[in-house]
Amino acid sequence: MKVLVIIPAYNEEKNIVKTVKNIQALKLPTHTIDYIVINDGSCDNTKKVCIENKINMIDLPFNLGIGGAVQTGYKYAYYNKYDVAIQFDGDGQHDALYIENLLTEIEKGNNIVIGSRFVSELSTFKSTRLRRIGINFLSNLIKIMTNKKIYDPTSGFRACDKKIIELFQHDYPSDYPEPDSIVTVIKKGYQVSEIPVKMNKRENGKSSINFIKSIYYMIKVSFAITIAALATKKGND
Repeated sequence: MKVLVIIPAYNEEKNIVKTVKNIQALKLPTHTIDYIVINDGSCDNTKKVCIENKINMIDLPFNLGIGGAVQTGYKYAYYNKYDVAIQFDGDGQHDALYIENLLTEIEKGNNIVIGSRFVSELSTFKSTRLRRIGINFLSNLIKIMTNKKIYDPTSGFRACDKKIIELFQHDYPSDYPEPDSIVTVIKKGYQVSEIPVKMNKRENGKSSINFIKSIYYMIKVSFAITIAALATKKGND
């Protein structure tokens, strides 16, 4: 399969080279693995670092947010006819070694495969208690709305087949998109699975989500999940 790894990056000057090297070190003889960094209007030296290290990059002229950056990657994947697109964070938390496992699940007929921190005890990085409570709440809300349990709905480590690439390049949530988009995919009748992955602690920089943003996140995403579940028709409408 022809595979594209989409790496959204906002102010990741200290992480992006290591992240890209992690992907470049992956050798899968049965797949072609390419990558593209989406520099989301970074105000640090992310763009400069990418240019100096000859990193494949789309440089957005201003900050679109995570949803816009990832959708840019899906559009690139769609118009360049990739078979699979993989979301991969630019902060070094994801491990490229699990890409092969994601692809195996796609080959089994799943449309989207989530790299999950919570379907096993693989991950050595433990999030805060508040974040775990929030993730569990969203997981239960998605179960109520879709009748399917997703253990790690906020994971940004995901593989999508051609059908989902086409869907996401056309329509993708702009703000905190992972739970919202998962609900849409499930309600449309696509096959979703999770596999265990190990995620690492961010080495440099810090998450943009603080306590106040966490409250905003929970309220906004809860509404988005509910609306997506009620508004989405089954099938490719």
